[in-house]
Amino acid sequence: MTLSIRNQLPGTVTAVHPGDVMAAVKIRLDGGQDLTAAITSEAVEQLALVPGVSVRALVKSTEVSLATSRVDGLSIRNRLAGTITHLELGEVMASVKVTVDGGRITAAITKEAAIDLGLFVGSDVVALIKSTEVSLATA
Repeated sequence: MTLSIRNQLPGTVTAVHPGDVMAAVKIRLDGGQDLTAAITSEAVEQLALVPGVSVRALVKSTEVSLATSRVDGLSIRNRLAGTITHLELGEVMASVKVTVDGGRITAAITKEAAIDLGLFVGSDVVALIKSTEVSLATA
C-alpha cells in the first residue's frame, strides 16, 4: 500500500492503555523519542497492538505544529525535538522538513507563521502533534 502521508515514523509499542471507546498507545520511536497515539479500542484489537509490536506512526504534515522552544502549559503530548533541514516558502504555505532522532517530519504551516517564528535551515524546533492526529499501521 502506498500512502500520501509523508510522516511515517517507525517504532515499537511500549504500552496500551485501553478505554471504553478509545485507547492511548505509547510508542518508542526508533530514534528513542516517545509518541502517543489515541486510537479506537477497535483499532487496537484489529491491529493486535501489545507491547513489543512494531508499528509505523502516521501523521499528516498539516497536523504538525512547530515551536522554536519548549512550550509549557499545552495539552499536546507529542513533542519531538529536531532541527530544520529544509524550508520552502510558497505564496501562502511553507513546507518545513525537520530531522528528529530516528527520522524526519514534514510540517505544512503558513508562510506567515514560518516568517514570524524566524525559521531557517539549521534552527532547532519542537514538532508538536496531538495524539488524536497519530494513526498507526502494522507491517
